[in-house]
Amino acid sequence: MAFVPPARHLLKARDLADARYAEPIAVEDMAAAAGLSKAHFSREFRRTFGESPYVYLMTRRLERAAALLRNTDHSVAEICLEVGLQGVGSFTTSFKRTYGQTPTEYRDAAPPASAHARVPACIVRAYARPQHRTFREDRPPART
Repeated sequence: MAFVPPARHLLKARDLADARYAEPIAVEDMAAAAGLSKAHFSREFRRTFGESPYVYLMTRRLERAAALLRNTDHSVAEICLEVGLQGVGSFTTSFKRTYGQTPTEYRDAAPPASAHARVPACIVRAYARPQHRTFREDRPPART
């Protein structure tokens, strides 16, 4: 079997964290995806990416939470659970440490989510159609 550089295995673990950040994954799961022991995986991950696997996962979760705070009207508690975190208190503390604001302050600093609401073009076209049709085939048949 050909030698595969460890970075390729580490990319599998990083991809797992990126794709399944909302699930309760742990460093052990990421190490298993890389095919390495937890201790060796943690050392190699930190050496390769410059941060621990746990910090990387938390960063992904907090980035997603920030996007949800900007673009939705979900409550902070809903967003906390949606990104895979368990407690609002620890979420708020981590969020403030990373962004310098609490989740509520961060949301208040951004335009309201309704300003970003996107309506699919097919819906816009359906509601933009004239309500009074002028085609003859739409008229009821004349009574005789």
